[in-house]
Amino acid sequence: MYVFAVLHRRDSRRRSRSRDRHSSRKDRDRSRSESPPPRRKRERKSGFDVLPPGGVIPGVGAIPGMAVAAAAAAAPAASGFSAAPAGQVQPPSQQATRHARRIYVGGLPPTANEQNIATFFSNALAAVGGTTAGPGPCVINVYINYERKFAFVELRTVEETSNAMALDGIMFEGVSVRVRRPNDYNPAAAAALGPSVPNPALNLAAIGLSPGGMGAQMIDANERVFVGGLPYYLTEDQCRELLGSFGAIKSFDLVKDRETGNSKGYGFVVYGDGTVTDVACKGLNGMRMGDRTLTVRRATESKPDMNMPNMNAPAIPPPILPGSTHIVRLQEAVTMEELSNDEEYNDIMEDMQEECAKYGTIHQIIIPRPGAPSGVGKVILNFGDVTSAMAAQRVMNGRKFAGRTVIATFMTDDQLAAGSLD
Repeated sequence: MYVFAVLHRRDSRRRSRSRDRHSSRKDRDRSRSESPPPRRKRERKSGFDVLPPGGVIPGVGAIPGMAVAAAAAAAPAASGFSAAPAGQVQPPSQQATRHARRIYVGGLPPTANEQNIATFFSNALAAVGGTTAGPGPCVINVYINYERKFAFVELRTVEETSNAMALDGIMFEGVSVRVRRPNDYNPAAAAALGPSVPNPALNLAAIGLSPGGMGAQMIDANERVFVGGLPYYLTEDQCRELLGSFGAIKSFDLVKDRETGNSKGYGFVVYGDGTVTDVACKGLNGMRMGDRTLTVRRATESKPDMNMPNMNAPAIPPPILPGSTHIVRLQEAVTMEELSNDEEYNDIMEDMQEECAKYGTIHQIIIPRPGAPSGVGKVILNFGDVTSAMAAQRVMNGRKFAGRTVIATFMTDDQLAAGSLD
């Protein structure tokens, strides 16, 4: 996504400058005595986190079996800041609402990537009537952990994010995926930002989720209580009797082993009266039952899903794959025309510096120009560590631009030292 935006923007600038140079030559022919117009400072606007024009990611189709009408994406507004009128309350910043605009998606198939996840969830939410911020993709960013098969999906608004919670259990690439709130989600702070539960009017049947199924159950997400430490010998009826002492139970799910059918010692309960939820948590949490101690709290406060990462824990770097180095070589990323033009060349350097900084420390960028002994048409990225280089190689490899496919491979230190860049 990023490389496509970089290359698309660079191509647009090249055509624009070409028209400017043609026009300026005609002006000089008419009068050489005129003073040259003052050189305008070229404005550069980053577009690395913006989807391509039209809001559709190339090469990614709609969800199989779904007829979702494609909506034209609104043109991104120019960024700018202005003072708020006196007495007007400033809306919360994007960073302040981010915890409430992200979902955790677990159990991803091996075929999952940033592009098809973004397109899938944007189309799915549009199909059920869950988009509220106008036309265009509702997913604005995706972070995926390939090793642990989960992703964090960031949406445009708090309301759309809450609606996305109803997609729990949806089939993605042939696999039923889990949709949860991330561990940094703060229910108390989110309550003032917008709806915290999905709209009950969502048309879940449009994507194969039946009302009352996994998706619809997320309507009770904020009132869902995790009950752990249950004695394994307790039946579901006995658990209901215990939990029902604090109020009428709306739903209760005792988690069981798929093979044996025996209780796993924990479950989830939703009370019919939300006012008794916190009272039940306080009364049951820490209660001794035989040799076990109950752990009872709102499910949004702590996820029992062991595959879900702790947002406050340090990130675990991915393993170093065989053949990976800290040097990445790009092919088909630049053209001879761009390399021959000084202004185009400087633009490429700036764009590469800005893009590579997203993945880690970049020590050196080499872009040989025509006449160099080797590597003409290549871009050499020398990162500070292998992990950063792996992240860049994975994102850049396979991106398409002007009919060309970018190829990102690794180089060794010996090749770089010898000047063997081809």
